[in-house]
Amino acid sequence: MTTRLLLAATLALSGAGVPAQQAADRYYEPAEMAAARHALRHHHGAQRFTFIQAERLEYQSGDGDPTLLWDMQGWWGSDINKLWIKTEGEHVTDIGRIEEAELQLLYSRAVSPFFDAQIGLRHDIEPDPNHSYLVLGLQGLAPYLFEIDAAMFLSDDGDVLARIEGEYELLITQRLILQGRAKLNLAAQNVSALDIGSGLSSAELGLRLRYEWVREFAPYIGFSWTRAVGRSADLLRAGGNETDLLSVVAGIRLWF
Repeated sequence: MTTRLLLAATLALSGAGVPAQQAADRYYEPAEMAAARHALRHHHGAQRFTFIQAERLEYQSGDGDPTLLWDMQGWWGSDINKLWIKTEGEHVTDIGRIEEAELQLLYSRAVSPFFDAQIGLRHDIEPDPNHSYLVLGLQGLAPYLFEIDAAMFLSDDGDVLARIEGEYELLITQRLILQGRAKLNLAAQNVSALDIGSGLSSAELGLRLRYEWVREFAPYIGFSWTRAVGRSADLLRAGGNETDLLSVVAGIRLWF
């Protein structure tokens, strides 16, 4: 007992004036302690990071007009809070015009270890008439490694739209990866100016086979099938447009 009391007294005196959580400062150089605290913050999510990904930069050719498509997103922030930017669109090469283009700016907060809730604004640069939307979304990794991005959009005209995207990747080898992709577009009402009918308006399915030269850069080939349904298909037919498109695609996927 006496030995323990003496040891406790010695430790207390040696650390006098130094908070318990900083006791190591008495024995290590300031530079070493600064590096240790930096590593601690890094592994506990207190730092800010930047991530940018071009999920799809591709050329599409098939039933419709040859098209250049982009689908990009990026974020800045911590494990809990992030600022997201998303953009996607299509450029028709034969006429040299952008047919569709949108930009989203979102605040994202982690609501579980695998999902973030998102809120922000979306603006459609094309088609005309263009619109702005309030965005409410949920993005993350579902069970069995399905990547999900679901969002609801409230336009400046009061129209309510929704979009659900899902992806799944099958590793054939460590570098050769087959990705399946599906997207559903829905609407709560008819939006005739944009050839959108109420209910399920269109669906898209795709398969892309990519080879990762390095993890950050991967060329790919595949196909994409898009079909308008219901009232949306009727509106497109009335305007002389296709309702069913099958395209061969080739592109690159990159991130940093």
